Amino acid sequence: MSRPPGRFRTGGVSLRRRVGVAFLIVGGLGVIALSFTALTFTALLDARTRLVGRLDPAVLAGRDLRAALVDQETGVRGFALTNDERFREPYVRGLSEEADASTRLQRAVRREPRLTAALADTLQKAAEWREAAAQPLIESVRTGGAKAATPALLEESRQRFDVFRDASKALEKALDTERARAGRNLDTATRRLVEVAAAGVVAAALAGLVLWRSLAHWVLGPLDSLGDQTRRVTAGEFDRPIEPVGPPEIMRLAGDTEAMRRRIRAELAAMEEARELLSVQKEELAAQAEELARSNADLEQFAYVASHDLQEPLRKVTSFCQLLQRRYQGQLDERADQYIEFAVDGAKRMQALINDLLAFSRVGRTSEEFVDVDCEDSLDRALRNLEAAIEDAGAEVVRHPLPTVKGDPSLLSALFQNLVGNAIKFRSDAPPRIEVSAEQADGEWSFRVADNGIGIDQAYAERVFVIFQRLHAKELYPGTGIGLALCKKIVEFHGGRIWLDTAVASGTTVCWTLPVPIPVPVAEADAPVAGEDHSVPAEGEISV
Repeated sequence: MSRPPGRFRTGGVSLRRRVGVAFLIVGGLGVIALSFTALTFTALLDARTRLVGRLDPAVLAGRDLRAALVDQETGVRGFALTNDERFREPYVRGLSEEADASTRLQRAVRREPRLTAALADTLQKAAEWREAAAQPLIESVRTGGAKAATPALLEESRQRFDVFRDASKALEKALDTERARAGRNLDTATRRLVEVAAAGVVAAALAGLVLWRSLAHWVLGPLDSLGDQTRRVTAGEFDRPIEPVGPPEIMRLAGDTEAMRRRIRAELAAMEEARELLSVQKEELAAQAEELARSNADLEQFAYVASHDLQEPLRKVTSFCQLLQRRYQGQLDERADQYIEFAVDGAKRMQALINDLLAFSRVGRTSEEFVDVDCEDSLDRALRNLEAAIEDAGAEVVRHPLPTVKGDPSLLSALFQNLVGNAIKFRSDAPPRIEVSAEQADGEWSFRVADNGIGIDQAYAERVFVIFQRLHAKELYPGTGIGLALCKKIVEFHGGRIWLDTAVASGTTVCWTLPVPIPVPVAEADAPVAGEDHSVPAEGEISV
């Protein structure tokens, strides 16, 4: 259920600024929380490093130091009572252990001034015991034997060692005290880190909740309201206006939607008017379409009849002009002979134009269905008709496998004959080489006839398919200019398209397409279809 639109009529500050400020506040709180977390975590690491990294090793080293000095005192006392060097070994070993323990202890407490002072005092007391008591006692025993260890020397050694022992105990007590304090600091730092992390989680949850509610009020609510109003319009309430709500961006979106609703409403009204107008004019359009079809049929019939009926008087004019030329050539003056030659040539060209126009008008004048045509056979038929021209020009025809298509056999033969004949006619100085090929692509057959002739400029790629269009003088290349126009009409009659491949660098390449035959049931394919005769003129009558 959508919320009341008025509740979200906020306007004012843009949504981008609101979201930016909200995220800036949340980001600031996040930075503060991360700072506190980093500080507490750093304190925790410091407390742990002090406890585990310094004080624990210092306590162990302090105990090792006291044990090493006790071994030294034991060795001195044993050597003094027995004068046996074997009893002095603990003293020697204790010196080495003392050096190692003191080194470790100094390294561990170098950042602890109080512990450093206690260590220095302990080491000083140990050195004083060795210099004032232990060494003199050892030297006395070595020179005077066991009897030289007088009670006074032994008492001096004991007293000075007790002084060291007191200093050592003070050091160990200081180490234990600092270690306990460091442990308490570690516990405190851990507790603070947990508290700060918990507070950060709570603050993040609160900030996310506030941000969600803000976005719901700024964005989701207005969008729900706009969507509800849009759905009502989509359901058919085109007269219901869309009320803009929310931040300026959503208000602009609502305004655009309202403008679209008005435009759709206007277009629907226009469509209703157009539908009414269409229903009124439907009968008129049908009548006009019928009249246009009849007119096209009459025009096509007129072109056929006119070109056919012109044959007889034109043949008579041509025959008498040729008879006049044969009988009276040389008996009149030179200009008269020239006029007679012009008349004969014009009559012949007129006859060629009429023949070509007749062939052009016959294309498509059929009501029969297409049959399966093997393009290999159509090409063979075209090459047989052009056999003399091919031998005279020394042309080479390279042929690749050609498919079987649906079409008119005579028209497809005429198509190949026109294209191959053009390649022979418009040849260059080199012997003509013509290549015929086909391949299937995108659900249709694509044919190509490529030659090495004089070629066609790209600017005339469309003009050459217009009827009676010539690019060269008739003295250079004979013909009426209807060949490629006839090819275009044949291809389009078969449902394809034809064009020049202008990407070829030399020669001329004519490409055309024909549909791929759709298999039909045998019974249906063999059914006879009635229709009028649609034979094309003999190959000799088609312009090449």
